[in-house]
Amino acid sequence: QVQLVESGGGLVQAGGSLRLSCVASGRTFSSYAMGWFRQAPAGKEREFVAAISRSGGNTYYADSVKGRFTISRDNAKNTVYLQMNSLKPEDSAVYYCAANALVITTTPSRNDYWGQGTQVTVSS
Repeated sequence: QVQLVESGGGLVQAGGSLRLSCVASGRTFSSYAMGWFRQAPAGKEREFVAAISRSGGNTYYADSVKGRFTISRDNAKNTVYLQMNSLKPEDSAVYYCAANALVITTTPSRNDYWGQGTQVTVSS
């Protein structure tokens, strides 16, 4: 079992920055590929944002955040980060981190564990 706890969300003006953190407890953190996903209100589906391999050597991004967001991890601290720069109102959503024991995935349903989410609101 892996428990994931996100933090770092908040209210920021357009063009600003936030850094999300996700701390994992339980089984060996470095055994899991990690990802960030987000879900906007009004019934939208959860969507892929970024993912990182077990070692941190490979990263993947949604086209909508490429060049603005950076995913990283510190296996010694059992933590994955999402640095978000040049934020836009359309980035507003609940952001979730997820863990996958097998592969990096952009598909929400293929993850094994989820955090509770942290709200990001970007004002125009």
